[in-house]
Amino acid sequence: MKLFGTCIILAGGKSSRMGFDKQFLKVDKRRLMYSIIQKLEDEFDEIIIVTNKPQHYIGLSQKITMDILKEKGPLGGIHAGLKLAKSQYSFVIACDMPNINLEYMRYMRLNTSAMGCTTRFGNWIEPFGSFYSKEIVPDIESYLKTEKRSINHLLMDLDINYIEEKKAREFSPNWDMFLNLNTQDDLENFLNNTQRESCS
Repeated sequence: MKLFGTCIILAGGKSSRMGFDKQFLKVDKRRLMYSIIQKLEDEFDEIIIVTNKPQHYIGLSQKITMDILKEKGPLGGIHAGLKLAKSQYSFVIACDMPNINLEYMRYMRLNTSAMGCTTRFGNWIEPFGSFYSKEIVPDIESYLKTEKRSINHLLMDLDINYIEEKKAREFSPNWDMFLNLNTQDDLENFLNNTQRESCS
């Protein structure tokens, strides 16, 4: 089994704050999902998209799967992706994260051990843009049976390697590599910033 050949993109969620399904977000008239795939496909042997709308991905070469444990939030998506993954460790990203930092991802890969590697911001854990081992699948299943859904609370009980904020900011001083486009304001600000950068 290859150690780091898989990337999992979570494309589920209710997207209630955005007002429309975030897996169909567009930046410069192109679906953000496709931009994420393009950025990652040279880094990984397989890309798994976890979605509740697989019919919208017909024809793509990536693997498409749905939650096995329904209505369990992001942990259900991570669980489904890890179950399908051919690698020991998978890089997990969300479909609304436009600023993937490949240099930091490679640094994390070098520092992944035991059950995974993620980033800590004070007491907060950044659950996406992280590596997780297939070995945490039983832990996710047991945790979800308790009707809890918090990724952070689960990770606190696992043997995860943490990269602290100070080190992570060497790669992303303004922390934008963890930006999530959760609302219309987030999207508008991101598009405005992107436009300003392209004009400067």
